[in-house]
Amino acid sequence: MMQKIQKFGGAMFTPVLLFAFAGVVIGFGTLFTTEVIFGSLAAPDTLWYGVWNVILQGGWTVFNQLPLLFAVSLPIGLANKQNARCCMEVLVCYLTFNYFVSTMLSQWGGFFGVDYSAEVGGSSGLAMVASIKTLDMGMIGALAISGIVIALHNKLYDFELPEWLGVFSGSTFVYMIGFFVMLPVALIACLVWPHVQDGIRAFQVFVASIGLPGVWIFAFLERALIPFGLHHLLYSPFYYDNAVVDGGIYAAFAKQLPEIAASTAPIKDLAPYAAYTCSCWSKIFGCPGIALAFYATAKPEKRSELKGLLIPITLTAIVCGVTEPIEFTFLFVAPALFIVHAALAATLATVMNAFGVVGVFSGGLIEIASLNIIPLIANHWMTYLTALIVGLVFTGIYFVVFRFLILKFDFKTPGREDDDEEIKFRSKAEYRAAKQGGSLPDGTASEQENPYAVTAAACMELVGGPDNIVDVTNCVTRLRLNVKDETLVADDADFKSIGTSGCMKKGKSVQIIIGLKVAKVRDEFEKLM
Repeated sequence: MMQKIQKFGGAMFTPVLLFAFAGVVIGFGTLFTTEVIFGSLAAPDTLWYGVWNVILQGGWTVFNQLPLLFAVSLPIGLANKQNARCCMEVLVCYLTFNYFVSTMLSQWGGFFGVDYSAEVGGSSGLAMVASIKTLDMGMIGALAISGIVIALHNKLYDFELPEWLGVFSGSTFVYMIGFFVMLPVALIACLVWPHVQDGIRAFQVFVASIGLPGVWIFAFLERALIPFGLHHLLYSPFYYDNAVVDGGIYAAFAKQLPEIAASTAPIKDLAPYAAYTCSCWSKIFGCPGIALAFYATAKPEKRSELKGLLIPITLTAIVCGVTEPIEFTFLFVAPALFIVHAALAATLATVMNAFGVVGVFSGGLIEIASLNIIPLIANHWMTYLTALIVGLVFTGIYFVVFRFLILKFDFKTPGREDDDEEIKFRSKAEYRAAKQGGSLPDGTASEQENPYAVTAAACMELVGGPDNIVDVTNCVTRLRLNVKDETLVADDADFKSIGTSGCMKKGKSVQIIIGLKVAKVRDEFEKLM
């Protein structure tokens, strides 16, 4: 079970690697198309706006198709064989499932309690997945379908068909079975999921009616639902629909900006409905505290490398409001920390609201500047000074709490993995010479070889050769193997002698700690297999 969880975590992290770049593109695209900042240059009818809007819309690709990306990525860690083919099978079955759902709803939406003619988003319960209008099931639906197809793949991919049916073997056979499995699964989704959505909407009405406790609950769930991809189902009716104000908070606040800018009354009195657009505070002040705690608790020899990871993903959270890069670095290795993060984020948002800091605060600094600070600072500068003071206090609280918990429970957050040496790739000849107590032959130099191929070859030898390997995957820093005979696997010291940072063995499960270059080592490893 632990082995499957580890594989799941590694597969889930794969799309996250794309978030940092996509977040930066979105940040710059938003900045350069904001008329409040760039004036008439960024007017919608200008060439400047048109060019940057093209870039901005391209930047949204990753985040607009998250369910699809996670569905396709899951087989990378969980398929026992032919991972790439399984990714293709999952893709086509997931699209088939959504076409089934779309057609069922378009024909019998009334029976299922769904208005299929409604626009996607908001409270409609509908979404667009790869241009298919379907039920908005977020990542839960995507991962469920992916899991079903992976199970079919692992069981049926090698199924022997009669020779005259050979054209239907392999991936085609998996898809054939998957096609018919998707029919009842789609029917069940149409029957059950709208009621799940109704429950979510009823909860939204409750949250919006209880004041400060409602702000805490909303902010907590907005963070806590991120791993499941359902957070947008919570906030969309608040931000863009009529859960707390007609037309949604964004539209109402934007229309009221001239009135608020001209008034000296507290913003909380002028726009009390804007209490729920509060998720940015944990992004701007919480994420730096988390990053500092990771750095402070990391092993000294890893801090330099870790700094290169933490700075861009923290800036992405602060400036762009995209937190997945930093949150997903610890979500799967220490889920308890993510719950603490959600609780601290909710407390921060509630304290901000109690001090009268309200507005459109759901993105990063770019959004805050354009929709709050720039148009409103003349009469409401004290509000933003209060936000800065409260936020910096919570940065300190985040740091202290995360540092304490990481050390107390020995969470393997970035920089604290179970390896003790700097990663240095050495050649197979060096390894053999070290094992024999000899020296390298003349003329042999590791720098003349492909270091990834060298490390892969040495690892292959230490795990008992290709015949001893059942399957291989990787996470962010580790090569993960299942072997047939664990007694053939060498000791931790032997793995360190070839330049890796060691090996962890648990039964037939083996993890070789490579570092951030692990994907290239795995490529060479699979070539040897």
